[in-house]
Amino acid sequence: MTALNETSKEKLEELRKKEEEDLVTILSKKYGLKYINLQTAEISTKALRIVSEKDAHDAEVAAFQMQGNTIALALRTPNSAVTQKAIRNIEEMGYKVIPHMVSLASLEHAWSHYKDLSLAVESSYGVLNISNEEVQNLQGKLTTVERVRGAIKGALEMERQYRTSRVLEVIIAGALSNDASDVHFEPRDEDVMIRFRLDGVLVEITTLDKETYDSALTRIKLLSGLKINIKNAPQDGRFSLIIGEKEIELRTSVLPEGNGETIVLRLLDPYSIGLPLEELGIKPELLEKLMVEIRKPNGMILNTGPTGSGKTTTLYAFLKRVVTPGIKILTIEDPIEYHLDGIVQTQVDHKNYTFASGLRSALRQDPDIIMVGEIRDEEVASTAIHAALTGHLVFSTLHTNNAAGAFPRLIDMNIQPSMAGSAVNAVMAQRLVRRLVPEKSKKIPLEGKDREFVEKILNLVHDKSLIPQNIDYVWIPEEETNFCYKGRVGVYETVFSTRDIEQAIRDNLTTRELEDEARKQQGFLSMREDAVLKALNGVTSLDEVRRVLGETIYDD
Repeated sequence: MTALNETSKEKLEELRKKEEEDLVTILSKKYGLKYINLQTAEISTKALRIVSEKDAHDAEVAAFQMQGNTIALALRTPNSAVTQKAIRNIEEMGYKVIPHMVSLASLEHAWSHYKDLSLAVESSYGVLNISNEEVQNLQGKLTTVERVRGAIKGALEMERQYRTSRVLEVIIAGALSNDASDVHFEPRDEDVMIRFRLDGVLVEITTLDKETYDSALTRIKLLSGLKINIKNAPQDGRFSLIIGEKEIELRTSVLPEGNGETIVLRLLDPYSIGLPLEELGIKPELLEKLMVEIRKPNGMILNTGPTGSGKTTTLYAFLKRVVTPGIKILTIEDPIEYHLDGIVQTQVDHKNYTFASGLRSALRQDPDIIMVGEIRDEEVASTAIHAALTGHLVFSTLHTNNAAGAFPRLIDMNIQPSMAGSAVNAVMAQRLVRRLVPEKSKKIPLEGKDREFVEKILNLVHDKSLIPQNIDYVWIPEEETNFCYKGRVGVYETVFSTRDIEQAIRDNLTTRELEDEARKQQGFLSMREDAVLKALNGVTSLDEVRRVLGETIYDD
């Protein structure tokens, strides 16, 4: 009997709803308006945002579609004063309103979408707008990896039509909140692994089902200006997040692999200030020498190392130190990673404005100092060297394993050895090691293989005053976890171009021989030596030194 009653109730409810829709259809004709049933129509969350949830309830309206500057507005009482006021408010925002008659059930269905409103909406090609208040609230909640995992799990339980947007928003906001440099989406046989790169190390966050990932991949491709139907070739693009008045750029790399397409998002905040020179980890003695070089009127300062080793951050710190109203500084970058006041910054596009064409154009602007994001080929190398020899101070980066290796690399780019030696003032090389959290580290005796290695390295240190008096202990994380580290510090080596070094370059000495010459003449301290000294001072651990500089550090 109960089952029959329930069935009757359901039939009566369906009949009531049909009668309501029929009545609205009749009223729409009376008022000369279009009729729509929102329970079966697609509702645009972008349009829904035009009217706040409170105002929508008060006026009994809902903006449900948007095309250009035209808004489709659902309403129940066309002649109501509060409804008319809502229409005027939308028109004052520059929109054209197309009213549609709907039932209360339709409005309630539309209003239910407010609770699932996407944190972000695509407002224009390649740009994702996020309100400052909302993103700050979300970032405040996602301050740990555990919280990010929980928020993603919650997003995956949402209805399908909202799930993808929310998952992406949580992932990106969580990455920003935890200072991740990259987000990696890695398809596997059954699912997709999400990993954040935190302080240079990849940390597993969670997994996504393939269906959600496919939708996320499409969304990211659209935002990044990539082709959705291309699945068997690499693609690179970019899009931006606008948080308040700040724009954060995300560089997208999509690569086909065995289980589908893998994505890496690199997060760049052009407005982040960066660290001052004194906090980068450069030893005071070396920093004092570098200050002399960056204040010279001409020459070249090169910084070398792999991608992600902090080269550009160091060069920006130099630029911040030398910028004054009396000189013109111009940069050619890919992309612009920080915004600096008082400096003209340009960004290459690899088509009409490359490093080579940008550098040639920059020289016609009569700059005092030029920063070239990277010397990649012979043309850029030649132009930069000539600029350094003709009254300009040039900063740039180069991909070599060590400082001394920059000179053979320039020679490989058909730069004459004599020009390479005379144009370059100094070449740095650097890596980044993670800092131990003092409260999460412990001291252990330095013994066995570790002690042999440390003593061997310390024998090479020219300035023995840099060595701590007590080398019987080192520091390690108190437990096997990445969260015993927070932040990173640079380890550096620098070769200054003196007459002896210039002669060594002309004599075609090997990289090792150039280092030996620099050690004798300049007290050269290698990255390995700098890293070990930092480990002895508790800044980092020997395991971290091994991770960054390789497992072969024990070799003779």
